Amino acid sequence: MARQLRAEQTRATIITAAADLFDQHGYESTSLSDIVAHAKVTKGALYFHFAAKEDLAHAILELENRAARRLVADLDGRGYSSLEGLMRTTFGIARLAVDDPVPRAGLRLATADVTVRPPLRHPYTEWLEFAARKFTGAVREADVHGDLDVSAAAHSLVCFFFGTRVAGRFEPVGRLPRRVAEMWHLMIRGLVPVHRRPRYVTLATQLEREIRTA
Repeated sequence: MARQLRAEQTRATIITAAADLFDQHGYESTSLSDIVAHAKVTKGALYFHFAAKEDLAHAILELENRAARRLVADLDGRGYSSLEGLMRTTFGIARLAVDDPVPRAGLRLATADVTVRPPLRHPYTEWLEFAARKFTGAVREADVHGDLDVSAAAHSLVCFFFGTRVAGRFEPVGRLPRRVAEMWHLMIRGLVPVHRRPRYVTLATQLEREIRTA
């Protein structure tokens, strides 16, 4: 039992170290030797758990996917409007990214040259479908313009959201909630009817503040 616990701890240490480096320097610029040094483990320990760098990336994407699914399931059970649920999800992911290098790296790996193996689906595909569902619901609830091009809105949101993390390596991670709020302030003004904008602009400000003061 003690040996198994040590193995699990070592695996977690390696994943965290890899996530930190993938986020800071990018997947392509990080070597297994870099990860070994950052994790302070032996090469043998790393190869015991992961045969290749791609396996490490895939493990990070799996963990980020589980965290995102838990967040979505929790928010879906709270009865929020479709648009509010979508906003809360993006800020929730931002909170996870601020607190933990693994989901932070997961966002960046979504734009890297990593093969995503079944049954895991590529984060871009999952997020695109999720955003499209929420925007479709928001059209039905009259929280966005009735003639909204749902596919275009979902694509823009997902690219904007992932882009905040890729570009975010040039500034402190604590800036991410501000960038997400800026994204929503722009999108609300373009997508939401005038009489409903104050509610969602206020919500974006509130959600940003909650992360920054947590």
